[in-house]
Amino acid sequence: MVSQRRVRGFALIEVLVAVVVLAIGVLGASAMQLVAMRVRYESQLLSNAAQMASAMADRMRANPAQLAMAYLALDYDAHTEPVPAAPGRQCWAAMCDSAAMADADIYDLKRQVAAQLPAGRVRICRDTGMWASGQLRWSCAGGPGAPVVIKIGWRGRNPDGTPARDAAGGYSPGVALAMAGATP
Repeated sequence: MVSQRRVRGFALIEVLVAVVVLAIGVLGASAMQLVAMRVRYESQLLSNAAQMASAMADRMRANPAQLAMAYLALDYDAHTEPVPAAPGRQCWAAMCDSAAMADADIYDLKRQVAAQLPAGRVRICRDTGMWASGQLRWSCAGGPGAPVVIKIGWRGRNPDGTPARDAAGGYSPGVALAMAGATP
């Protein structure tokens, strides 16, 4: 016959072990939810950047006269530069020449980058080598025959919350869209 004294505390230990196992499971589920939220946010930023680059490419194709003068000079970093002021002439409701239209396009892109991307950056240039060490790069190495590239990025975060940096200590673009047939 089993002693009553030994059996009395056994159910309490089983309950305690079950609570510990349940707590570990809840912590694991919470960690998975956090990772899923972070991935969703990063994919939203990537989608926004791709849409901005595509829309800007369409605007540049519609205004080829300003490609070399206005568009290729764009290098805006929302982390170090203030949100841009609106151009003197708004082209949405008035007739504009190609230079004023380019200014309005650039203003709109800068405004979107500043509003939708955390410390975002946009650069438009001619570039023959967008990649370096398996990552997109901000620098541009291209002559007159090189493709026009729209690069958009933001300062992301690692899973531990620290700023995501590349090997050089900076951050690389998230999107680089090479425009076909852009010839100024």
